[in-house]
Amino acid sequence: MTRHFLTLNDLSAIEIRSLLDRAIELKRMLAEGEIYEPMRNRALAMIFEKSSTRTRVSFEVAAIHFGGTAIFISPNDSHLGRGEPVADTARVLASMTSAVVMRTHSHERVVDLARHSSVPVINGLSDLFHPCQLLADLLTYLENRDTIEDIKVAWIGDGNNMCHSWANASKLIGFDLAIATPDGYEPQTDIVTDNSGRIILGNDPLEMIKDADLVVTDTWASMGQEEEKQQRMQAFSGFTVDQNMMNQAKDNALFMHCLPAYRGYEVTADVIEGPQSVVFQQAENRLHAQKALLEFLLKENLP
Repeated sequence: MTRHFLTLNDLSAIEIRSLLDRAIELKRMLAEGEIYEPMRNRALAMIFEKSSTRTRVSFEVAAIHFGGTAIFISPNDSHLGRGEPVADTARVLASMTSAVVMRTHSHERVVDLARHSSVPVINGLSDLFHPCQLLADLLTYLENRDTIEDIKVAWIGDGNNMCHSWANASKLIGFDLAIATPDGYEPQTDIVTDNSGRIILGNDPLEMIKDADLVVTDTWASMGQEEEKQQRMQAFSGFTVDQNMMNQAKDNALFMHCLPAYRGYEVTADVIEGPQSVVFQQAENRLHAQKALLEFLLKENLP
């Protein structure tokens, strides 16, 4: 049976921890110049229906490091943009490539691709989840603090796809997640319910951030929400992660943001550029976590 990675729940807690340990090892191997090419003569297809910097570059570089190649496919340059069914594209790509990454709007679209693909499909971002980013985030925290269990994570901002993936992680890994959103911008109820037990919801960021080990935020207006930008600017007033807010967390709390970041809105410049911020280590770790993920999925799907 083909293994896919559409949400964090497609992996067990044991598999996630093993994958993170392997990412640390792959990162060390790269730094020491060790050549390791498990994707030699293999290709990774990348369907990107939304713009990207970190996701695209990290997957392309991962394929190169592994001795393979990555093929970028945009809707403007393929028949997906002309109405070809996702199922047909899935069958064709599976016959020529070893795995497919899809970055899209509707989560159901990547689910449909996986349903018809005989090779692993990876969710590079959808409207509901961003699991690849979570692997990098967990890896970054683990590198800085040795353990990711039984901590408190404070999510400040929009109850979006990143928030949903943090909810998945809280149950799988076993940590407390305090989510602070403006009224009306909470995460989806069913996703919170499915991962309930260690999730607290609130509308007061100063209350939710108290004694947090890790503070995480994201842009207030994601791709596709540009028309809501002014409305969201008003709704999210008071949710900017500044130094005063960070002072409510633990003294050694880390700050994360998946980028791109808009300084002065969801986070102030002194926080994102400050000593508690690990956002650029977090961005680099997309490469190492996804190399471990590709290796895992390709091994799992060998004949």
